[in-house]
Amino acid sequence: MLTVLLILIPFIAGLIAFGLKGSGPKVLGMIASLASVATAIGTVCTLHADPKKLSFVTDWIPQLGSQFRVGLDGMGTMLCLLTAIAFLLVFITIYNRDIERPNSFYGLMLLSQAGLVGVFTAFDALQFYVFWELALIPVYFLCSMWGGEKRIPVTFKFFVYTFLGSLLMLVGIIYLYFQTPDHSFSWTSFTSLQLSMGDQKWLFWLFFVAFAIKMPVFPFHTWQPDTYEQSPTPVTMILSGVMVKMGLFGVLRWLVPVLPEGAAMWADVAIVLSIIGIIYASCIAMVQSDLKRLIAYSSIAHIGLMSAAIFAHNEQGTQGVLLQMFNHGINIIGLWIIVEVIQNRLGVKNMDQMGGMARKAPRMAIFLVIISLANIGLPLTNGFIGEFLMFSGLFQYNHWFMAFAGLGIILAAVYTLNMIQKVIFGEGNTLTDTTTDLQPGETVALSLVVIMIFVLGVYPQPMLDLVSKAF
Repeated sequence: MLTVLLILIPFIAGLIAFGLKGSGPKVLGMIASLASVATAIGTVCTLHADPKKLSFVTDWIPQLGSQFRVGLDGMGTMLCLLTAIAFLLVFITIYNRDIERPNSFYGLMLLSQAGLVGVFTAFDALQFYVFWELALIPVYFLCSMWGGEKRIPVTFKFFVYTFLGSLLMLVGIIYLYFQTPDHSFSWTSFTSLQLSMGDQKWLFWLFFVAFAIKMPVFPFHTWQPDTYEQSPTPVTMILSGVMVKMGLFGVLRWLVPVLPEGAAMWADVAIVLSIIGIIYASCIAMVQSDLKRLIAYSSIAHIGLMSAAIFAHNEQGTQGVLLQMFNHGINIIGLWIIVEVIQNRLGVKNMDQMGGMARKAPRMAIFLVIISLANIGLPLTNGFIGEFLMFSGLFQYNHWFMAFAGLGIILAAVYTLNMIQKVIFGEGNTLTDTTTDLQPGETVALSLVVIMIFVLGVYPQPMLDLVSKAF
């Protein structure tokens, strides 16, 4: 029942939050997120002791051959733990913020968390699709109601991209459903199909495009920088830290196991698109002055490397991706927390208007340096081991692919160090001279991030053991 609780806790709390007033929604959000983290840790312990206890099946829509079928392996457990930690960090960071209509804000955030966990635990294709949409719908409202000045056209663009991708995936799911002998949506039935190469050729693109939009992978990425820039920063934390992992998860859970020959046939094309995304996004990040857009493009580059490593089709690359999904989520949320702090203090996102903040906010400066270096994979930080495994996997698959993808490391160092220089070093100005250092809640959230960075960087074995239980 722990797996079901991971979904029910945020879902029920989200529904209750809509009816609360005053400080009730944020208190409930904090309680629900703490309960979710405790439950997620419980699933990790149960996975090692008795994995069968994490499976739950009951009738849902028997007329269509669909069951409510949830379960957790190493990958699902890791992503559920990441989701629970991410929402806890967000709620700690914004606990003392004044948010308009807090009941709606916290209600939608918690419903989005329930949808995300549902995606990561689903072993029924129709159920997977329903939770895929449940995770996205609250985000539309969060972006359109609490976003920036251009939130309406940006949210519409986000909606069009994701809706078209979801529609393609639904077509693929329905086609596969009719190919199953028992007319079932179960993951086992889908993976047992013996599809012809002709079918796998075109079915691959129905699923890949849907997942590539969500990651996002070039050239399906154009919704992402605008959405990250215009979304309220707490929502951007979830989009960047957790929601993009839906696409990677979809490829690993559904696309590759269900369409193995199609995935192998189109692997080079997918890797090339991913590598183009790494180089393109890194180059764009180098010339950005907007802090939020810089981090948005850096995220595209990191996800591109993960996507390329998946299609290398070897154990080292896949293990690196699984490990990096967690570590990237932690690191990028840490960066967004600092963006939230800076934007809250200064009211600007332009790095040219910053500088000299190390003198006025030394704790924030230290956290920014540590998290930024972890984000580019400095040894002894959590970002190193995952990147090493992914590059090793790419090297085994194709030396040239690894060489071009490796350019992303050099470019990442350039734009990251440039960001650090512009934001916290150099001469101060009338704007930054008035800034203040971190508040207690912000310090707690960033301290948790840094602790995970060093613990998983120095001793990654527990996480490697967890993700080794994938599939």
